[in-house]
Order: sequence, then structure tokens, then C-alpha cells
Amino acid sequence: MIRSRRSRTLVAATAVLISLAAAGCSKNAGGSEATGSTGTKAAAPVTLAGSVTFNQTNLAKLDAALKSALAGKDLSKVDIAMVVNVAADYWKAGQVGFLKGCSDLGIAKSKCTYFAPPNGKLTEQNSELETLRSQGVTGYSISAIDPTSAAGTIHTDVQKGIGVLAIDSPLPGTDAASLYLGTPNYTAGFQAGTAMKQVLGGKGKVAILVGSLTASNATQRIAGFEAALKGTKITVAQKVNDNLQASTATSDAETILANNPDVNGLYGVYSYDGPALAQAVTSAGKTASVHIVSDDSDAQTLKFIKSGVISGTVVQMPYQQGYTGAYILAAEKVLGKDRTMALVKPYLEKDGSTLSSGVGLVTKSDLSAYQSLESQLGIG
Repeated sequence: MIRSRRSRTLVAATAVLISLAAAGCSKNAGGSEATGSTGTKAAAPVTLAGSVTFNQTNLAKLDAALKSALAGKDLSKVDIAMVVNVAADYWKAGQVGFLKGCSDLGIAKSKCTYFAPPNGKLTEQNSELETLRSQGVTGYSISAIDPTSAAGTIHTDVQKGIGVLAIDSPLPGTDAASLYLGTPNYTAGFQAGTAMKQVLGGKGKVAILVGSLTASNATQRIAGFEAALKGTKITVAQKVNDNLQASTATSDAETILANNPDVNGLYGVYSYDGPALAQAVTSAGKTASVHIVSDDSDAQTLKFIKSGVISGTVVQMPYQQGYTGAYILAAEKVLGKDRTMALVKPYLEKDGSTLSSGVGLVTKSDLSAYQSLESQLGIG
């Protein structure tokens, strides 16, 4: 009953968002030039069309199939965890979804561990994984801070029968490469680039700030972003690694703006980058001349969307990474990996390994509808 109510809520809320997105598609993205307060030539305000669509319907079908396969099975030995890459607002939705998934499957909260490294440090993530292994964890989902260094331990865990599910960022070249639950990152980056192209009117100079220049989610998003800019007069001036630190992102952006007066666009890739860049642009007095496109929907990001400092943010569904992730980890323990993958396979993307949690774009025009969806999921 709980699952059924949730599914109807998601479908209804998503329908509202899609309707609004469709309505927004008729808005003109063009604009003429104006002069900002700093004297910098700036594109006139552009109303981005929201395009909020997610993969909720398919994921709800998969959740139902997994739950049906688990019906009547003994889940008492399931002990799972969700390990993310940094303590950020973005992951609060993932935590809520993970615990809700455990609850809907009847798994005790004590057997469902959520961990977010307070400072985004690899040592913090590794230390927690060691603790989980010593406590007998049967499977974990992970947004790996350093996929390369994680390959060895993932291999060992899989060999011992511990399930490992990549979330948020794929784990190519590891024993967990066969399934990734998250946003198709290239697609998300391409959507961000498309939005930037619109707000800049097809010309300008941008800088990219990101928490890692090697993580798969970062490299794929940046590749998609740059692909969307091809054929325009927009160049990427810099790509800066802020090492998962919001304060570093802010100071880096301030330096970029001070040293490069012709930069008129900033792309913030990680969830905290949007607010960090917005603070830098506001402090520099360049909100009229420098446009920001970000990723994810931290509370601060949404506030800057509302005020117009951030033009748009590409969103995904970390809630579903937690919720469906709990189902998959439980199924792998009880049903086995092969049977679980057989149930998952019909819902994979064309690459055969990505289980999409969806991708969309929140703008000022559909902000209230997106926040309504968050509230309905208990993450607002």
C-alpha cells in the first residue's frame, strides 16, 4: 500500500512537471546585448525553458518487479549501506530515498547504513568501508571519490560475495562496472551546455569548476557540456578542480572573474558549486553580466534560481539512487546477482549498464513545481 501510494504520487507530480516543461518549450531563448554594471557587454535576460523529466515510471516498474521477486523471502540477513562522496545537501534526498526503500522492504533501519564523508576525503570513505566490512555488510552502493584507487578493494569485496553498486558516478574498469544507477552524465552535461548556449546567446567565454577532474561523472559531464557548445562562439577558458570544497570553488571563481573580465559564463558541476559560484558572482557585482548554469538542486542553488543569479540547474533524482539502490542491493543478497540483473536488464539504457535516475533542468519558470515534487517525496 505504501509503495502504491508513492508510485501514484510520483507519476502525478512528474506529469505536472512535464506539462510545465512542455509549456516552457515555446519560450524564446534569444536576446540582445546590454551593458552590465561593470561595463561588461552582457546578454539580455533570457528565460530558459525548464525540461524536467525523470525516469520515475520505469524505475517504479523495476522496484515493483524486485519487490515481487523478494516476496516471501527471508531478508533477515540483508545488511546494506549507501556510501556517498561528500556530506552535501544533494545527498539528503538520497539518504531519504535509501531509508524509505529499506522501510518499504521491511529491512530494519539498523541494517541500513548511510554514510557521507564530512569533508569529502578519500580516507574518510575508506575508513567507513572498512568499518562496514568488519560489521558484516552484505552490499553497498557507492559514489567513489577515487574510482581508480577503489578498484582493488571493490574486487576483493565482490570476490567475498559483497554486492557493490555504482551510484552517481560509474565505476568503469572495476568489478562493479556492469551496473550504474544514476544520471547519464554525458546527457546531463550536454543539457547544461545547451542551457549555457542559450543564456549567452551563442557567444562568450566560460569557466568550469568541479570537485574532480578525474571522476567519471565529472569527465563525462564536462565532455557533454563541451559537445553542446560546438559550432558556437563560446570557448571554455578554464577547468578548475576545487577538490570537493565549496569555499575553494568560491575563491577560485572570484580569482577567475578578477583576472578574466571577458568571462561571462560559469558552469558548476558538483552540487555545491552552484551556490559557491553564485556567491562569487554576487560579490563581484556581476550578476547582470555573468551567467551561471549548475548541476543538482541544493537548497541554496534553488534560492539562487529564484533570485535569478543562477539561470538553470541540471537535476537528477538522488532520491531514486537511494530508493532503487536499496532494492537492488537487497535483491542481490537474496536472489543472487544473475537473477537480479535479469530483472534490471529491461530498464537499462542502450549502453547496457546505465540504469537512469533521470535528468532535467530546473529554471525559474518551473521552480515551484519542482519544489512541490520534492515536498511530496519528503525531501523538500
